[in-house]
Amino acid sequence: MQPRKRFGQHFLHDPAIIGRILAALDAQPGEAWVEIGPGLGALTAPLLERVGMLHAIELDRDLIEPLHARCAGLGTLHLHQADALRYDYCALAATLGTDTRLRLVGNLPYYISTPLLFHLLDQTRCVHDMHFMLQREVVERMIAAPGSKRYGRLTVMLAARCRVEGLFRIAAGAFNPPPRVESAYARITPWREPPFVIADAELYARIVTLAFSKRRKTLRNALAGLVGVETMVACGIDPGARPETLSAAQFAALAQPDSQAKRVYCPGSE
Repeated sequence: MQPRKRFGQHFLHDPAIIGRILAALDAQPGEAWVEIGPGLGALTAPLLERVGMLHAIELDRDLIEPLHARCAGLGTLHLHQADALRYDYCALAATLGTDTRLRLVGNLPYYISTPLLFHLLDQTRCVHDMHFMLQREVVERMIAAPGSKRYGRLTVMLAARCRVEGLFRIAAGAFNPPPRVESAYARITPWREPPFVIADAELYARIVTLAFSKRRKTLRNALAGLVGVETMVACGIDPGARPETLSAAQFAALAQPDSQAKRVYCPGSE
């Protein structure tokens, strides 16, 4: 089947890379696995054979029948013809049993990778971990350190909910057709005990979004009207610093409901 450009399809075919992915997953029977974007089933078939039952989310209806045919006899495959950006993963988890946490895996189309990550951040309560193939630049943004070129909104929002690990790079030749960029594989594990407290998650998101939309400005100017200078000073943060120099914990320290008060408790700055 010819890959469809409008779906951003690049089908994985390299056996060596598939083997590395399976090793990283360490999938076991009885786990609740969901694959996003199974494509032609290069990973779906061996993963299903290992775990016995697999749910898969595929937007392209023309791939449903070939996937069923390829995976026949390997286990129980539940194919959901749906948009991964709108899919309710926690609703699926609820059908699988009380307290079920999903293990997600996918070769994500590059044009939806960042929106999908933000969609999944709202559903981490029902996710055990996620293993995704992404554009290398996106993975570099996900794991970037404060002060680095790639550090930004995606980094800081992920850090509030998850631990992110870059596992290995993948050359363009592993796909058909080869993408114009290099890929990388990442593991994302939602925190069970977050490394810092966020008193107001909505305010945290607003602060982070505003700060990185004006990343060339100082914090004093970038966050004017949202976070006062007194709050920054009380948290040990220089109002003259640039947004990309702050850690995720420091952004959390600024996200206090009483952020305009003169006396501010800053748990993220301890």
